Amino acid sequence: MTWRARLDDIVELMKEMSSQTDPQEMVKRYAARMRTLFPSDGFVSLSRRGLEYPFYRITRSTRFKDEIDPWRDAHKLPLLQGGLLGSLLYEGQPRLVTDFCPLPTDPGFEYIGGMRSFSAIPHYDGGVALNMMVQMSSRPNGFDEERFPDAVWLSNLFGRATNSLVLSRRLREALDTLDRELRIVSDIQRSLLPRALPVMEGVEVAASYQTSKWAGGDYYDFFNMRDGRYGILVADVSGHGTPAAVLMAILHAIAHQFPGPAQPPGRVLEHINRELCISYTNEPVMFVTAFYGIYNAATRELVYANAGHPSPLIRAARGGPSVAISNAESGIPLGIASEVSFINSSHTLAGGEAIAFYTDGITEARDGVGPLYGEQRLAEVFSAANGNAASLLKAISDDVNNFTNNADPNDDRTLLVMTVS
Repeated sequence: MTWRARLDDIVELMKEMSSQTDPQEMVKRYAARMRTLFPSDGFVSLSRRGLEYPFYRITRSTRFKDEIDPWRDAHKLPLLQGGLLGSLLYEGQPRLVTDFCPLPTDPGFEYIGGMRSFSAIPHYDGGVALNMMVQMSSRPNGFDEERFPDAVWLSNLFGRATNSLVLSRRLREALDTLDRELRIVSDIQRSLLPRALPVMEGVEVAASYQTSKWAGGDYYDFFNMRDGRYGILVADVSGHGTPAAVLMAILHAIAHQFPGPAQPPGRVLEHINRELCISYTNEPVMFVTAFYGIYNAATRELVYANAGHPSPLIRAARGGPSVAISNAESGIPLGIASEVSFINSSHTLAGGEAIAFYTDGITEARDGVGPLYGEQRLAEVFSAANGNAASLLKAISDDVNNFTNNADPNDDRTLLVMTVS
């Protein structure tokens, strides 16, 4: 072949290899091309990856009856030790043998018998020959010495490309597995949220919950005290993703196992905090902000305590200004120090007022590196919106999405809106 014809063949080989996504298919295509560039009467591939001297596996051979994927079915590959092939592989050097006659007693005779010359090309990984391609001819001097260096570098480039494709496939499979597991975690987490919003006389409630990943650390819940009162808990676990979701699930379990009759909000937060500190956050790498209130539908009074959480906004009747709830003295977040007290405060809602509970994923929403959404904008949108609880919630959610250009959340977002008639 002229150098131009060889170049054209190599370019076509590179194009074809670059379009492959399955390493097994790429090897088949490469082998077919190599038979054109470097004609032979057969080949055998070896690998000692994961094995100790003198063991190795036959990964491919023109004498295999069935095709085997060495990356998925390594246990099906012939395991040999010693012999000519083993010596070549563990020596780890390119070898061009012009005339040889394999012995029937050689462990690899099944794969090299009848051949008279060969080119052995090691494939290096981390500077070590872990794999080898042996091309064979049934006649002596079956390979061109001048072209042997080209075959060595071309074969090694292919080996690296194949290894990258294998790693890419394994990574893709690992990500698919992780994706499935995160979906399950997300489903479990969402199952811990209320299945239905509470029904209270003179009150409408709407809720929105959005995580920054498949699973998150925001949490809201309602507790029916069966005397016309409802507990309202909004919390935010530090961090994102699965670790935050796990601590959120723990928080859910603690909150639902509070002993004895209904207690003031501060007492409830103190109990949750002690349990978190003693059993789960004794090394304070994570913490939880929380707002817990008990609303009495008969008196419209909300008694509450705050553990480092954003204070809810009160929207005056008939669209008046929205301000943070009064006397919302905030304690430190839960899970940092076990002996902490939380102060109880109260606020009586007037007819026509609305209250918005939220996590900082709302006020800290942003588009890329732009400004934060902020508490002021939240208060302005809350004040300007009209309608029932669902309408108010939609107005805020839509404005947050518009502000961020519908970018994926960089933090979990929880929003509860409650209107009082």
